[in-house]
Amino acid sequence: MQLIDTHCHLDAAEFGGHQAELLQAAQAAGVKRIVVPTVTRANFAAVHALCERYPDCFPAYGIHPMFVDDAIPDDLEILHDFLRERNPVAIGEIGLDFFIEHYDQARQEHFFAEQLKLAREFDLPVLLHTRRAQDTILKHLRQIKVRGGVSHAFSGSRQQADEFIRLGFKLGFGGAMTYPRATRLRELATTLPLSCIVLETDAPDMPPEFVERGQPNQPEYLLRIAQTLANLRGISLEELAQATTENALAVLNRLPPVN
Repeated sequence: MQLIDTHCHLDAAEFGGHQAELLQAAQAAGVKRIVVPTVTRANFAAVHALCERYPDCFPAYGIHPMFVDDAIPDDLEILHDFLRERNPVAIGEIGLDFFIEHYDQARQEHFFAEQLKLAREFDLPVLLHTRRAQDTILKHLRQIKVRGGVSHAFSGSRQQADEFIRLGFKLGFGGAMTYPRATRLRELATTLPLSCIVLETDAPDMPPEFVERGQPNQPEYLLRIAQTLANLRGISLEELAQATTENALAVLNRLPPVN
């Protein structure tokens, strides 16, 4: 079994320095590659160090929309340096979030557009945060062409999904899909072409239905998330794993092949 977690904040404080044990458990569950995105300039170096230490982890650098209020223009220069010098597999986590209270839409859109320009400059895919902002994000993606990427934790409409796919994106599904009450999300996960789906945990966030309330999500849970999706689609776990791994390697083309 070979799985790729396309979105896991393995550097998070919730893990309390237990990354080695978490990775051992993930590897035992068949998780062969983990993409670790940043959220702010402050954790660029920590994510780089983590991925240097653990060979199955691969960095993505970016400024998350929930952190742009504290960002300064120099952060984009530092991001540029990390993209040039530290061999990332993507830019991320970037995007727009119109769900949080008192958000500054203009500031979010500025930092998003500037990071899309960096993705274009370095020919890197992007990891998108798209909470209640799919149409505005799609507008920017039409204006600033990038090589594609992953729409992380996808929760939009089928029409929006089709447009992301047309623009070269895969759609990320994770813990939210495991809840029986998530009927619209489950329908999307079941009816979208398998060729456009990738798996993710977003650990320690977005814990699946089977995790005890209040406990963090973990990368090893990707296997049970994959089994849920295989059950929904009526296919074997092996077929689901092979397809989603191939999809991840195709869109995150700087990830090394899974042996």
